[in-house]
Amino acid sequence: MGQPFFEFINDDRGVYVCKTCGTCLTGSKHLYSTTFTGQYGQAYLFNTVVNVTKSAPMQREMSTGNHMIRDVACKGCKKTIGWFYEFAYESEQVYKEGKYVLELTLISLRKGIVDQKGGNSQCYL
Repeated sequence: MGQPFFEFINDDRGVYVCKTCGTCLTGSKHLYSTTFTGQYGQAYLFNTVVNVTKSAPMQREMSTGNHMIRDVACKGCKKTIGWFYEFAYESEQVYKEGKYVLELTLISLRKGIVDQKGGNSQCYL
C-alpha cells in the first residue's frame, strides 16, 4: 500500500495534533464548537480535519438523536480519535453534517511552532 500521505497545516492560532503520535489534525480556525461531549468527556466540533481515515458509515443513537456517523482514526497511529457526522435525521441537527467531533483527551493544541517567514504555528511531518 505504500507510505501514507500527510497534509500540512498552517494556523497562526495553533494546530490540533494527535496526543499519541503528534500527527497534525486541524487548525484552530476550523473549530466550530467546544460544547460537545464524547465517549471520554469534552469534545470539539471542527469544520475540517486532515490526516484521518473514516470507518464505514453506521447509525448511532446519540444524546441529540439518531445520526449516520463514521468513526475517525488518526492516519499516523490508527487510534480512533472521534467521529464524522455523515447525516442527521432531525432537522435541528443538520448543522453537524460534514463536520468532525474530536475527543479532547485524545488531541492537544500545539502553539509556538514558528515559521521563520510568517510567524505562524505550523505542523510538519
